[in-house]
Amino acid sequence: MIEEFVKNFKELRIKDVESVGGKNASLGEMIRNLYEKGVSVPGGFAVTAYAYKYTMEEAGIDQEIEQILSDLDTRDVHNLAERGEKIRKIIKNTPLPDEVAEEIKKHYKQMEQEYGENVDVAVRSSATAEDLPDASFAGQQETYLNVQGEAELLEKVRECFASLFTNRAISYREDKGFDHFSVYLSVGIQKMVRSDLASSGVIFSIDTESGFQDAVYITGAYGLGENVVQGAVNPDQFYVYKPTLKKGFRPILEKKLGSKEQRMIYGEKGTIQEQVSEEDKNQYVINDNEILTLAKWAMIIEDHYGKP
Repeated sequence: MIEEFVKNFKELRIKDVESVGGKNASLGEMIRNLYEKGVSVPGGFAVTAYAYKYTMEEAGIDQEIEQILSDLDTRDVHNLAERGEKIRKIIKNTPLPDEVAEEIKKHYKQMEQEYGENVDVAVRSSATAEDLPDASFAGQQETYLNVQGEAELLEKVRECFASLFTNRAISYREDKGFDHFSVYLSVGIQKMVRSDLASSGVIFSIDTESGFQDAVYITGAYGLGENVVQGAVNPDQFYVYKPTLKKGFRPILEKKLGSKEQRMIYGEKGTIQEQVSEEDKNQYVINDNEILTLAKWAMIIEDHYGKP
């Protein structure tokens, strides 16, 4: 099998986790299978774990990183931070091999043809590991929003590669006894949705606190979704009852108004935070029709995967 540096989301399925990580594999799975059922997922592409491995091998920096990590005591947080910073600097300053950079630029140009010049994208890390079934790398690496143009995109891909060695990620692997060089990084490049002009949030097809499987649980706040994901705001919360939604009813069980103090919006470069007005704080970020549409999408996704 010929290894590829970049794959369009449309080429990916959930079985591609080893190549592109869980996040990117799931996006591809939904784009391929759920679009016709009404679930809308923004397009994009994944820089594969092989591209990361190839970049590291071509640069020949594994030994240098190994040296920096030798005799590391993760309980010494200052020393951990110093070593982590040193490793990240090395990787950020390592140019992408021409073959990798050209593939990324080619796929970004295809996105520009679809969405316009200097299309704004989210650049998200998606870690993957071979032969480490017990590993959980969620939230350990970086995400960059409102990235525009080829030069900034290539820079952010390198920064994502470097984020495989955040202090938290180094500490996790050391404490779990995982080999730092058996874990790889894929990068997802996805068209941004202008939720900074409206709202965003997270949906679960189960009540996460009680484990009750007949409810869809939705959170929402103004602006880009990172504030909700990172717990930086107190979002609105909504519960929908699945059995009667399936029968065509409008079963919103509960709505809780969150304080929603701030919103993340586009800045000149990247993103900025702004305060939310009192009037907006006292309104729900989505209406009942939108709540029910989101709940239906959650149920379609749950049915496809066969689990909450």
